[in-house]
Amino acid sequence: MNRRETYEHLKHNPKNVRFKDLCRAAETFGFRRKGGKGSHTVYVRDGIPDILNFQNVKEKAKPYQVRQLLKIIEHYTLLVDEDAT
Repeated sequence: MNRRETYEHLKHNPKNVRFKDLCRAAETFGFRRKGGKGSHTVYVRDGIPDILNFQNVKEKAKPYQVRQLLKIIEHYTLLVDEDAT
């Protein structure tokens, strides 16, 4: 799945996203895992001051965390990066 397909998949139904799919999506957009504690996983990306903190609850991602990733993708125009390459 490319960036646009990943973005559309998350945007279509943020309430029904598996935790591992959310982590994979963050990595698709250039974020890297920077640890975490317990059920939390932290992702960062160079050049973006925002930190993503995802929580795994019964193998599902919390909808507000999916929306956080979508908002960062839109704010920093991360979809445009792929179109330019």
